[in-house]
Amino acid sequence: MKIKSILSGTLFALVLACVATSCTTPKNITYFQGAENAEVFEIVEAANKAIKVEPFDKLSIMVSCKDPALAQIFNLNVFTNTTSQRAGYNGTNDYRTYNVGYSDGINGFTVSAEGTIDYPVLGVIKVAGMTRSELAAFIKGEIIGRGLIKDPVVTVEFLNVGVSVLGEVYSPGRYDMNVDALTLMEALSLAKDLTIQGNRNNIKVLRKEGDKLQTYVVDITDIDGLVKSPAYYLKQGDVIYVEPNNIRKRQTTNNGNSLMNVSFWVSVASLLTSAAILFKN
Repeated sequence: MKIKSILSGTLFALVLACVATSCTTPKNITYFQGAENAEVFEIVEAANKAIKVEPFDKLSIMVSCKDPALAQIFNLNVFTNTTSQRAGYNGTNDYRTYNVGYSDGINGFTVSAEGTIDYPVLGVIKVAGMTRSELAAFIKGEIIGRGLIKDPVVTVEFLNVGVSVLGEVYSPGRYDMNVDALTLMEALSLAKDLTIQGNRNNIKVLRKEGDKLQTYVVDITDIDGLVKSPAYYLKQGDVIYVEPNNIRKRQTTNNGNSLMNVSFWVSVASLLTSAAILFKN
């Protein structure tokens, strides 16, 4: 009789656990928890987090004006390869040869280890620490100030600046930073969001600062903590790693998730029920 009571109690506890497990809604999946309608969260102004030129960055600097010949001396050449192709003429078998050009892109300026570039006519310029707009304004001012061109338009673009997104995202890889300020969430959206197995509470951002590697841990379910994180705005070269959640980690071992499987506990309950019937008989 005592054994029956124990088995009955155990069976009831297992069934209750199965029901509770199946009905529980995970709280670590939803982003931006704590955000209510019209609630305001203070973040660092984007202008203060604009991407700045660093040593070994590659820059495209283009100068234009009303007289293209004057601007040409400031611009590096765009190299183009030309190849020949044969194609049918007007759908006939009369083949003719065409020259087709393929652009290799702009031969940009590589920033030296000292943070400088050697710019045509203007000479060596210290560019490290400037934003795109600051550098463009500086070069424009130098060209006008030296009486070289009266109406220059200067455009600066980064050619090799980007961040890497790894781990539990749908499309890991390296992504170019084609805006002045890129946020962590924007980078994750470029990688097509986290998979359902991604740990949203423990996203790591690795950042090289001088000769050190700094690690920031971000919880994107906590909107207040997210916008206050030093990693909310990214820097060139940042590596974002989305850690797998515990279920995903257990999949790397044999039967790692068996104890978390409802069907496993149903089988256990069925076994105990059969044992209780045998004892009763």
